[in-house]
Amino acid sequence: MVTAVRHLGPNWYASVMGTAVVGTAGAALPLPLPGLRTACTAVWALALALLVTLLAARALHWSHHRDQARAHLGDPATAPFYGCLAMALVSVGGGALTLGPDWLGETAALTLGAVLFAVGTAVGLSVAVAVPYLMAVRHRVEPHQATPVWLLPLVAPMVSAAVGPLLVPHLPPGQARETLLFACVGLFGLSLFGTLLMLPLVFARLVTGGPLPLALTPTLFLVLGPLGQSTTAAGMFADVAPIAVPHSHDAWFALPAVLYGVPVMGFALLWLGLATAHVVRARRQGMGFALTWWAFTFPVGTCVTGAGSLARHTGLVVFDGLAVLLYGVLVAAWATAAAHTARGLVSGRLLAAPRPAPVVPRPATVRTTSGAVR
Repeated sequence: MVTAVRHLGPNWYASVMGTAVVGTAGAALPLPLPGLRTACTAVWALALALLVTLLAARALHWSHHRDQARAHLGDPATAPFYGCLAMALVSVGGGALTLGPDWLGETAALTLGAVLFAVGTAVGLSVAVAVPYLMAVRHRVEPHQATPVWLLPLVAPMVSAAVGPLLVPHLPPGQARETLLFACVGLFGLSLFGTLLMLPLVFARLVTGGPLPLALTPTLFLVLGPLGQSTTAAGMFADVAPIAVPHSHDAWFALPAVLYGVPVMGFALLWLGLATAHVVRARRQGMGFALTWWAFTFPVGTCVTGAGSLARHTGLVVFDGLAVLLYGVLVAAWATAAAHTARGLVSGRLLAAPRPAPVVPRPATVRTTSGAVR
């Protein structure tokens, strides 16, 4: 077991995030389907089990393979995935608050959700500072290396911003509720402006450097994460503001939730089309399964909850329809990624050491009589 986890990186937490969002997003759908909530609760329970298993496996990784763990932190392609740890903790915590009472009871579910939210938020804030610092000071990165993976540490606080309001009704009225609500608004701003700084680098790399490598192409879906999650968070602020800030006017949070969410969701749909086109191209060129396929899950799930939030605050059926449609995409993506991951675990391929990059001979050059090289 100790040897098996040597190459277990923080990117594995993406499977927890992707599983948790299937449960939480499904529970928020406007679908009166019998058994839907029970199925969503079962999926959340699976996410909780995966989280516990991965935390134990990663603890073994750090205790027995510290050299490899430090190498992950020193790798600019792997270090950003520590944001997935924070998002896995918070997303499972959010599921505990919305679905957990069905099986755990109100008190146990609230305690579990609060603990996971607090720990995940602390980890997320640490990662949001530490990883960009490492990239600037320790890592050696070039503009052509920019990928959507760089967004992961910055999106983690946004997940906390969207889940935190669920705890507001459980706090004493007054200062406690207002403090948590405005702390979540602060997390929203932290993540939003951080994303706005990083996203232009990713888009510039895509336009000037050409398509991403095949294995990284699914990470284009990661851009949907801050878009859908920020729309969800804005809607959650509007939901709890009347009880957290009783002296406020309803429009203080409700109107911004719509005015912000609608254009952001429009851009999310644009990016969804662009990312899908790149994935279709990569698939035609032979893109096989990699753990990056989990990027098809959680970011799409945030768009499901974002569309659901807009449906609540606008009353428009079209947003309900969009949420249901995207949820269908989410379930299909999750089932595909989960099946391939299970196969890879059984075969041992996903836990094996990375294959060394093939040695590519340098192209021969011919020097002309003028001295030019061609």
